[in-house]
Amino acid sequence: MAEIIQRDGIWAFDGTTVRITPGLHRSVPLFRQTYGEIAVPLEAVAGVAFEPERRRGRLRMRLREGADPLLQATGGRLPEGSDPYRLAVDTDRAGVAAYLAEEIRRALLLDQVPKEPVTAYLLPGPPVPVSVRTSDGTVSFDGGRVRIDWSDTSERVKRATGPRVIDVDDLVQVEWLPNSRSEDGCLRFVTRETVFSALPPEKDPYALDLWGSARRDLLTALVATAVTARLPHPSTRLGAAPVGRSPARVPAPAGDHDVLLRRLRELGDLYREGVLTDEEFARTKAAVLRGF
Repeated sequence: MAEIIQRDGIWAFDGTTVRITPGLHRSVPLFRQTYGEIAVPLEAVAGVAFEPERRRGRLRMRLREGADPLLQATGGRLPEGSDPYRLAVDTDRAGVAAYLAEEIRRALLLDQVPKEPVTAYLLPGPPVPVSVRTSDGTVSFDGGRVRIDWSDTSERVKRATGPRVIDVDDLVQVEWLPNSRSEDGCLRFVTRETVFSALPPEKDPYALDLWGSARRDLLTALVATAVTARLPHPSTRLGAAPVGRSPARVPAPAGDHDVLLRRLRELGDLYREGVLTDEEFARTKAAVLRGF
C-alpha cells in the first residue's frame, strides 16, 4: 500500500481504491471535515499529479467526467482549500507524494482505465439524512424529500408560503453557487414547474439565498450533492452540462397549460403584493412564456 500522512489529510492507495481522509487540524476547512472520508475507486480516476512548490506542494486528483455527484453538484466552484481531491504536502514529504502519484498512474495504465466520461456515478455522495442551517433557512434531505424551513430573516414571500417540501421525483436538477465576498451564493431546487422561473434567489421559494457565513453556508453543497446523487445521471438528460460548467436548464413538457396558468397566477399575486418590481415581473413573465 502507498500512503502519505499530512496535517491536511491522508491519502492511501491499495491498488484498487484511493482512500482520502481529511485532517483534523483546525486549518482543514469545515466542509472537508464534514464531508468525511472518500473512497475513490480506481475506475473513477482520470489522472493524478504532484505539484511541487517552494514552501509546500500539492497532490491533485482528476476524476472522470460524471463519476462524482459532488463535482456535478458544485460544478468546480468549491474553494481551493475545500476541494477534497487536493492535498497540501510539506516539502520534506515531496518524495512520498510523488511516489504515491506514480503508483496510481501505473495502476491506471495497467488496468487500462479509460478517461472518457462515465454514464453512472461511481461515488455515492454523502449519506442521508443531511441537514444544514443557513442564513436564509434550514434545508434537509432524507433521501426522498427536500424540506426548507425559512428563518426569521427570510423574505416575507418565503415565510408566507411556510415550509417548502419537494419530492425528489419532482426535481429536474439542483443549482448551487457558493457565497463569496463579491456576491451572494444560492442553492436552488429546480422542479418541472419552476424550470423557467427567473425569480431572484431572495424571493424564490424554491431557493436558499446564501449571504451569511461563507464557511457555514458552504455546507449546503452536502445537500446539493446528496440530492444530485439520487437524480438521473446527467448523461441521460438532453442538454445537460459537463462537470465544471453551469448546469443547463431542462425544458418543461410542451403543452402543459395548467402549469403555465398556475405560474402566471403566482407571478401576478407576487406582483400585486409588491414582492416583485415592475422589471422583475416583466422579466420573469417573459421567461415563463418563452419556456412554453
